[in-house]
Amino acid sequence: MGTVEDETRERLTVLGEIAAEVAHELRNVLQVISASAYVARQDAARGDAAAALPHIQKIERNSRIAHGIVDDLMALARGETLHCEPVLLAEVVVASRADLAPGSADWEDSLEPRDLRVRAHSGLLCRLIHVLYENSIHATAPRPPHIATRARRVGERVTVEVADDGPGVPPEIAVRVFEPLVTARPGGTGLGLALARRIAMAHGGSIALVDAPVGATFRLELPGVGS
Repeated sequence: MGTVEDETRERLTVLGEIAAEVAHELRNVLQVISASAYVARQDAARGDAAAALPHIQKIERNSRIAHGIVDDLMALARGETLHCEPVLLAEVVVASRADLAPGSADWEDSLEPRDLRVRAHSGLLCRLIHVLYENSIHATAPRPPHIATRARRVGERVTVEVADDGPGVPPEIAVRVFEPLVTARPGGTGLGLALARRIAMAHGGSIALVDAPVGATFRLELPGVGS
């Protein structure tokens, strides 16, 4: 049994990881808001309200996203029980790519069946899969990677694999890839996969880096929904 000091240290570590990830996620959203505000202001200055409207709508949408990021990740940091419900995995996969640049990857999806559902918090599961996609894209830059997302039901669980054709994870990093601050990418925070593991565990699931002949393959296991 750990001491009070150990538990306090662990809690502070978790809060630090989550706070850093919140900052990372919010920076991306704020860049979109800032750019949209600039363009909308230019359109308004020309008296073209119709042209400004889509950018104002983008600002509103990303403001909601920012609130969701803070609420979801801080609830995770506090150890709150997740509000999980049956979600369509195909919709989560698509939503996980919403903020990625067009053409940033060549996508291949194989979900069996196509209407496969998992019991999850859709916002947090979306962030987990987004982390895997983002890592694959950064690992192969400037070349867009081929990313395959495969999912199937195995008993009462659903297995989801995200595989790319990049350089793979260096062996010295692979054994510690889910630890905070461990990264092989220059400029990387080393927090994305640590967050992914926390999200998986909060769902009663797991995530692992598995052997693959080419690139990196991450396997996620989640509670399924009865057929």
